[in-house]
Amino acid sequence: MKTEETTLDRIRTRPRFKMFTHLTKEEYAENLKKYLAEHKGEFSGNINREVATISVETEYDNYWKPCLALRVENEDEHTVIRGVFGPSSAVWTFFMFLYFSFSILWMTFFTMYYVEKQIKSAEYPWALSASFVMLFFILLTYAAARFGQHKGKEEMLKLRKFAEESTLQFEKKIN
Repeated sequence: MKTEETTLDRIRTRPRFKMFTHLTKEEYAENLKKYLAEHKGEFSGNINREVATISVETEYDNYWKPCLALRVENEDEHTVIRGVFGPSSAVWTFFMFLYFSFSILWMTFFTMYYVEKQIKSAEYPWALSASFVMLFFILLTYAAARFGQHKGKEEMLKLRKFAEESTLQFEKKIN
């Protein structure tokens, strides 16, 4: 039995997808604008002929508010739509900055502790404690990211529905 993976299945398993369409960039942007206008109040967004950013209208804004970023490109005489689900790029960058900073500080403090033990010095008695504090901050950052993902789960499902209804109908199979 042969099972074929569709774009719909890839959206379910990964926060990004890629599909081909028979529409031009301009036609796709117009159809997306029309779909967004029909669902005013539920979704909001910014759409131009190459990039679209869609988010769910809510009465509150949390830090991990998900959005759907769509990029329309020409590739080998076909129009390609690439979609990414997730928080805004500013939030994503901030969390990556935190992970990077705390990781570098952890490595620095742990190296200071290790070198101090190797040369039998007592210059940095706080280094081991500081490395554990950095590990705690890394775990705290991870917990904050997971909490934000959990809070935005319902909005992610709505964005998935938006992607399915506004985009999948224009998919073209490329062999």
